[in-house]
Amino acid sequence: MTTGDAERWVPEPPKDTGAGRGPYERDRARVLHSAAFRRLAAKTQVHMAGTDDFLRTRLTHSLEVAQIGREMGARLGCDPDVVDVAGLAHDLGHPPFGHNGEAALDELARSCGGFEGNAQTLRVLTRLEAKVLGAGLNLTRASLDATCKYPWQREPGRRKFGVYEDDLPVFGWLREAAPEPERRSLEAQVMDWADDVAYSVHDVEDGIHGGYVRVRSLIDDADERAAVCQAVAETYSPEPVATLAPVLDGLLADPALVAVADHDGSYRAQAALKGLTSVLTGRFVAAAVEATRAAHGTGVLSRYAADLVVPPLIRAQCALLKGIALRYVMRRPGARDRYERQRDVLAELAAVLLDRAPEGLDPAFAAQWKAAADDPARLRVVIDQVASLTDPSAVEWHYRLTH
Repeated sequence: MTTGDAERWVPEPPKDTGAGRGPYERDRARVLHSAAFRRLAAKTQVHMAGTDDFLRTRLTHSLEVAQIGREMGARLGCDPDVVDVAGLAHDLGHPPFGHNGEAALDELARSCGGFEGNAQTLRVLTRLEAKVLGAGLNLTRASLDATCKYPWQREPGRRKFGVYEDDLPVFGWLREAAPEPERRSLEAQVMDWADDVAYSVHDVEDGIHGGYVRVRSLIDDADERAAVCQAVAETYSPEPVATLAPVLDGLLADPALVAVADHDGSYRAQAALKGLTSVLTGRFVAAAVEATRAAHGTGVLSRYAADLVVPPLIRAQCALLKGIALRYVMRRPGARDRYERQRDVLAELAAVLLDRAPEGLDPAFAAQWKAAADDPARLRVVIDQVASLTDPSAVEWHYRLTH
């Protein structure tokens, strides 16, 4: 790391260094103590927050991503606190109701540049979260760069992007060290893979625990396996069904998966399920570390010194786990009606807030609305307000303002 990596958008006076904390440790503390981080406890991961004490929320998911990423980054030579910050912060911009809410807000925000959870994360970190006036949490350049999974603006044909137009000044500052415009730092790549690992493995764990994913049915039913491969080829992987099918067969033959094929919720079954998550997480992390070391050597790897290498077989296995969760959890019977109702809640809430602004907004957003220069800027403030809400708060605000 260089001196420039530790710079902040708004210079700050020297801190008391008696505790021995470095700049990236301070970044980590700022994220952990932020209101946006606390709100993740009541935001949807896959299952709506509060529906089951076992199931993950955005908060527990973020903690798991940070832990996986921190250990993986440390094995490669990354600053572990920078990767930790990225893992903790990567979902701060997600709105109520998970990716369904993200799609709804993107539609509503069309006239002001759209909505994307990763671009919103940058906005939360650098503008919306209250810590340093005009700079959000005012994290270091390296930590902010590590959160950028998609370091580009919205473009035709690209569903994901990482910055809105009015956040380009700070984005340009934090990306100064990038050797190419869209090159991601190694820490960002580690965080992204840790996110994929946690998402794929833990969503399947939650699905098995909840009774939505029945591994025995997948093992015994060739049509179900084919349907999973088709869903993965359409959604998560560039590989065709013919390539994915033998990978899924091999995955389902793994002793760790066979051990949970007939999950009944007993203590023994729960232990086997936890064993599965440990095996898969360890495998996916170790494969990436080993392949990256094989490509780049044994030295210290950080920032732009290397790119993370994930073997194609491991990527395919990870994508297939995502596909299992997609087919049996996110697309389970009744899900479509629930998703439509969630989108209606957000659309109706945004409409009534636009009509009642600034009085209907929280004080901080009301002040931003009054300072906005035009209608698109005012719409962005309303979108920021809605995106900040938790799942229960969105429902409560909607009921209060529409009844």
